[in-house]
Amino acid sequence: MTPLSPTTRSTINRGKNRAVLDRAELYAVLDAGLICHLAFVVDGAPVVIPTGYGREGDTLYLHGSTGAGSLRVAAGGAQICVNVTLLDGIVYGRSVFHNSANYRSAVIHGRAETITDPEAKLHGLRVLTEHLAPGSWDYARAPSPKEFAATALLTLDLGEAAVKIRSGPPVDDDADVAADERWAGVLPVSRAWAAPESCPLLDGRHAVPPHVAGRATLG
Repeated sequence: MTPLSPTTRSTINRGKNRAVLDRAELYAVLDAGLICHLAFVVDGAPVVIPTGYGREGDTLYLHGSTGAGSLRVAAGGAQICVNVTLLDGIVYGRSVFHNSANYRSAVIHGRAETITDPEAKLHGLRVLTEHLAPGSWDYARAPSPKEFAATALLTLDLGEAAVKIRSGPPVDDDADVAADERWAGVLPVSRAWAAPESCPLLDGRHAVPPHVAGRATLG
């Protein structure tokens, strides 16, 4: 596995000690996240929108409606930027200046490409669906021709990316540590699935399928 090779715009300048060049860490952040933020420029103004995604190898899949302006801009060859951030905890310092957060963050730069080949598009939609809702592709109804045509699917190469990670306790001034006048530490953040909520329109014949119930059991 080749490591990340920072470019001018993907080089981390602030907090360089938190920069990670291990490509496996990039994959780990993307695989653990569920929603990314897609950034682009429209008429000279920046725009950021949340969107679903999925990863396979060094390819990131992004999707949306063919009528969405964001997808049209991205599909038109414009430079885009994608971010996924996972919050792991709030760091409480002995001074407010040293309050911080523990996190894992990935930023990808590049130009997206539109997938037009039907088989490649169907494959990409499966990758994206299985990332967000594992088990759904084989359980739910497949996209109809109309739905398939109304969905745009883009790919973004992961060649130009940056990963930044902060973990551990607060980094306070030596004088504050020596004075030992206040509590300091980390309030961890955990993400857990709750019990599935069935659609009220169901008639009671369908139990929660294993791929949903099992995920909820994992917490």
